[in-house]
Amino acid sequence: MIRTALSATLLAAASLAVLSGPALAQSTKAGADEARVMQILKRTPLIDGHNDLPWALRQGFGNDPYRVDLNANLSATTRLHTDIPRLRAGGVGGQFWSVYVPASMAPVDAAKATFEQIDTVKRIVAAHPETFEIATTADDLARIHRGGKIASLIGMEGGYSIDDSLGLLREFYDSGARYMTLTHSKSTTWADSGTDAPKWGGLNAFGEEVVKEMNRLGMMVDLSHVSEDTMVDALRVSEAPVIFSHSSARAVTAHPRNVPDAVLRQMAANGGVVMVTFVPGFISEPVRAWGAARSAEDARLKSLNPGDPAAVKAGLDAWVAANPAPKATMDDVVAHIQHVRDVAGIDHVGLGGDYDGVDSLPVGLEGVDGYPRLLAELMRRGWSEADIRKISGENLLRVMRAVERVAASKRGERPNLAQLPNDGAPE
Repeated sequence: MIRTALSATLLAAASLAVLSGPALAQSTKAGADEARVMQILKRTPLIDGHNDLPWALRQGFGNDPYRVDLNANLSATTRLHTDIPRLRAGGVGGQFWSVYVPASMAPVDAAKATFEQIDTVKRIVAAHPETFEIATTADDLARIHRGGKIASLIGMEGGYSIDDSLGLLREFYDSGARYMTLTHSKSTTWADSGTDAPKWGGLNAFGEEVVKEMNRLGMMVDLSHVSEDTMVDALRVSEAPVIFSHSSARAVTAHPRNVPDAVLRQMAANGGVVMVTFVPGFISEPVRAWGAARSAEDARLKSLNPGDPAAVKAGLDAWVAANPAPKATMDDVVAHIQHVRDVAGIDHVGLGGDYDGVDSLPVGLEGVDGYPRLLAELMRRGWSEADIRKISGENLLRVMRAVERVAASKRGERPNLAQLPNDGAPE
């Protein structure tokens, strides 16, 4: 009996070793690949184009960075995707903090709220001076990274925040904003959004003046969220490279927030960069289609139950229970990155996760600690160390320096005093 039991135990152990051997080897290799990535990121800053932590603090923590302990890993205790331990584990060297405010705000209120969000970024940095430091130039970013801190930059999301005032645009620049997304989800009085009815066929005459003044100041023109016509117009007008701070490839996932191939080619000629986002509905066709079907069901239920939000909610909950949402994966993100590289070239791709701006994220990229896994996967697919340095930060640093050079060349120009006509029509 003892001999039989011993034989069974040895057989089970041998079987476990055979089964676990490949998995163990794969896990060991993955760990080695990620360690190799982290060595690269010690020399080259990983720069993410868009993180909504400031708005998450406004919504959930009274806009107070002291109300939540960013020094702790918050993955188990909050819904936040961002904290200092995970930023460090992710190798993040530079972060554009979004000072987003909703497009539903009246422009004058949006301007006020955007200044408040800029203040929030500065208070986050002040609360953790050992970790963060404000950067406004490419040289700042590189210096701060060399010193072991995370360079903190400010990006505006939605041109409605300037309230049709180039004077306000200049004040935002002086307050530290280094890019502005021309629209958000709604078209403005001077630029068309990709997710709203067009008003101008792209940029109107005042919108073109906004782009020109951004060039003069040295503020990057961000074309995420805008319509294809606005993309084309901005590329035509801008003398400096543009960015897409958090967008992906429309040929891979047919979402209007993504960049068409024709624009990818124009963007490459302009010298810009598309910072591929991780938003599930933008990177996974099944997730996008599910979201469209859910929206259609929501509209149907509202038409059947006017004035009865409880019935609409119950019906939609039942629909979701019967039609579970598909999951996006890291492979989906890789497909978009590879497509942007294939169409635009290795010099024109970056990363813009949109952490803390979405409810769900791809499997394997649930928090800001996921970048090394993504970059290691690219290396397993044949990307070189030089390629990884480019997508991580070198491409964006090149764009920043080019934008700064254009601004330096315009130093003798006077501030633009263009105004939008009272009726909002093109001049």
